[in-house]
Amino acid sequence: MTGLGSLTRTVPPPADPVDAQGDWTEAEERLGVRLPADYRLLAAAYGWGEFCDYLYLRTPFGTSPYNVLERYDGLLVWGVTMDADRLCWRTDGDPDQWPVVVVGRGTGREEFATGVAGFIEEWVTGRLSTTVLAGMEPDLQPWFNTFRPRLHRCLRLSEGSRPYDERLRILRDVLAPTVDRGSWQSADGEQGQDHFATGDSDWHLTYDRSHPHQIRVSFPPGDRTQVRDRLFAAVRLMGCTLLEITAPDGLPLADWDADDA
Repeated sequence: MTGLGSLTRTVPPPADPVDAQGDWTEAEERLGVRLPADYRLLAAAYGWGEFCDYLYLRTPFGTSPYNVLERYDGLLVWGVTMDADRLCWRTDGDPDQWPVVVVGRGTGREEFATGVAGFIEEWVTGRLSTTVLAGMEPDLQPWFNTFRPRLHRCLRLSEGSRPYDERLRILRDVLAPTVDRGSWQSADGEQGQDHFATGDSDWHLTYDRSHPHQIRVSFPPGDRTQVRDRLFAAVRLMGCTLLEITAPDGLPLADWDADDA
């Protein structure tokens, strides 16, 4: 299918997609339409999740009220963005020829004759010409995250004596193998972030140059102890002291195992 092969080469699908399988006949009867073939293959490959922390793909399966195909203003919504833009089809004629329609959160509406897979592929590679959607952060390697329960922790650290680049190398060595997701740095070197993920598990990390510098991590709940042990070992080798553990909203947690719900 147009765009899907290129997309899977650019953004590898997850090994264990969420809400990717189900009864397509029942789903189409419920919606009253036949769904495009490229979307069916896309949903089966990736499942429910998000591209690059921004573009959220829905499927017609599962029980979450946030993962549904729904009607909006005469369109059929198959996804949304972090900015609450709606990603839709205009369901006229042959489903395999349906255009993608982007409805902006405030104003703005655009139409693309690419199919869903082609639309996403053009967005993640920065080739999509759009005035409604935001683009990716520069220099990031595209990725896909499945929507499943995750815990989030932020470790705020003392500076220590080692330079940032050496601390980052130690952190990634302890967590190896890792997969790069890009980085950015201000001209004066005072601000910046390095994004990466573990290659043999489902841990997503950002090492932030802020002062105090910090490590942000999200991971499946069942990995809580393993993530703690490896991160704390990395912090010691980096020559830093753990100052505080916080939830994603910055609120302090009593310890690593505290409930941040």
